[in-house]
Amino acid sequence: MNKIRWGILSTGSIARTFVEGLRFVEDAEVVAVGSRNREQAEQFGEKYGIPHRHSSYEALAADPDVDVIYVATPHIFHHENTMLCLRAGKAVLCEKAFTINAAEAAEMIDYAHQHKLFLMEAMWVRYLPVHVKLRELLKEGIIGDVKIVHADFSFSAPYNPQSRLFNLELGGGALLDAGIYPVSMASMILGTPSKITSLTHLGESGSDEQTVIQFGYPEGKLSTLVTSTRVAGPQDLLIRGTKGYIKISQWLRPSRLTIVRPQQEDEVIELPVEGNGYNYEAAEVGRCLREGLLESPVMPLDESLALMQTMDAIRAPWGLKYPTE
Repeated sequence: MNKIRWGILSTGSIARTFVEGLRFVEDAEVVAVGSRNREQAEQFGEKYGIPHRHSSYEALAADPDVDVIYVATPHIFHHENTMLCLRAGKAVLCEKAFTINAAEAAEMIDYAHQHKLFLMEAMWVRYLPVHVKLRELLKEGIIGDVKIVHADFSFSAPYNPQSRLFNLELGGGALLDAGIYPVSMASMILGTPSKITSLTHLGESGSDEQTVIQFGYPEGKLSTLVTSTRVAGPQDLLIRGTKGYIKISQWLRPSRLTIVRPQQEDEVIELPVEGNGYNYEAAEVGRCLREGLLESPVMPLDESLALMQTMDAIRAPWGLKYPTE
């Protein structure tokens, strides 16, 4: 079986993490890397044994030996870089958050649909064994009708106004970098909210540093989500239903989940992660490409668009805009 041949667009930390994850995918290989800096492309290629090392993203997109490109640049460049690759006829896995706004996401999706190209948002946590099992359990109704979701993804990062976490020029802020995870998880479980409220603190750089989000849905269902780049959090996920609840600690890379039901002993399901976890989404891309799918049913494009529309609605009352808007 011929391997899926990957190209890596950018040489930053998330690109390194993804390439390390690819080592655990038997039918995948990294054949090319692209950087705007020749030296960085050479260093990255040398470290990971990548044969094709391009000093521009354009050259990477044009590489005939590449089947699919992983876009690993900061949020603000996702649209530009993804469109470059799609116009070159390449399949694309684009890091989350998919774009900085829904208009950019819609253009990418429309182009991919029109030209019958594979496109997927890199929401890697959805493919981890615990979250695959979670979807199965919820479908079975193990805790009855789900009514409330609580999700936190918060961490304390040293303040650097030039870093991608705080610099608006790079799409900085907790919402796009960390908040997309709990927002996406709530979407996976309860769908798109019909009511959105939030409170945030905008820091010295103008980026959102800590935010509490509340979603309302039909039939009285609710989500409460917390995200921050300035304070540490438990990073717990709690899904509450009419017959019990499911708790997942450290839910961005979990190895177990706990089912709690009245008058029953707690049930713990252990599902360890192989590799660094990024291998699962890469394997899903390979599966989709081999089956001729243009999107993943686990992270469909209409949901990625709905997520960006939700993210736009969250920050609209804050008056937060990115420089390219």
